[in-house]
Amino acid sequence: MSGHSKWANIKRRKGAVDAKRGKIFTRLIKEITVAARLGGGDPLGNPRLRSAVATAKTVNMPKDNIDRAIKKGTGELEGAVYEEITYEGYGPGGVAILVECMTDNKNRTVGEVRPAFTKSGGNLGEFGCVSYMFDKKGLILVDKKTIDEEKLMELALEAGADDVVEEEAEFQVLTSPEEFAAVREKLESQGIVFLDASLSMVPQNVVEVNDEGVAKRLLKLMETLEDCDDVQNVHANFDIPDEIMEKIS
Repeated sequence: MSGHSKWANIKRRKGAVDAKRGKIFTRLIKEITVAARLGGGDPLGNPRLRSAVATAKTVNMPKDNIDRAIKKGTGELEGAVYEEITYEGYGPGGVAILVECMTDNKNRTVGEVRPAFTKSGGNLGEFGCVSYMFDKKGLILVDKKTIDEEKLMELALEAGADDVVEEEAEFQVLTSPEEFAAVREKLESQGIVFLDASLSMVPQNVVEVNDEGVAKRLLKLMETLEDCDDVQNVHANFDIPDEIMEKIS
């Protein structure tokens, strides 16, 4: 799990992506639109849409924006038709990377993603080259300062979670994709505040990056990919020791 939490923690500390409110809204609007197109416009009968709308509300997206995105997905309003595509490859140090995109122009998207890998010393691979190293999970991050582990474990398992894992600064609540929405809603109803809550590709094993130069190139690649307009999420299986992070921060 360290690959996800390490990158998530780095992003939160640096504010490199999460502080860009417009980009957050754009990504969520795409997700809401695609979810409504694939599963219908009723959040009650569409778990993916329900989760996307819940996330949009946590970042204070206006209701009108949410409603328009749903209507574009169901065809009630005109809008771009987005296609979901995942690119796979290896970054510096042999780190496996998955890049989840939503795009209305695949040529434009790959024209941004491929050079990002190449410039970092990595390479974009074929479909399936690294995805087998990850498991799709619901992942809810909770600040350790806000709740007792035993209490969170009790609530999470009762709601249908698979496990609660303790990391350095947070608890990770892991669920199956099917149970994610129900667990999220149950914990929210108990007043639990999340650092993050999303369906994520969780690495089965991690690659420890102990070289300062490799770590710098890897983080630069991750930031470059996150900055691409068509990129929704980036997942990787790296862990950078704290002493290396302190040197390059």
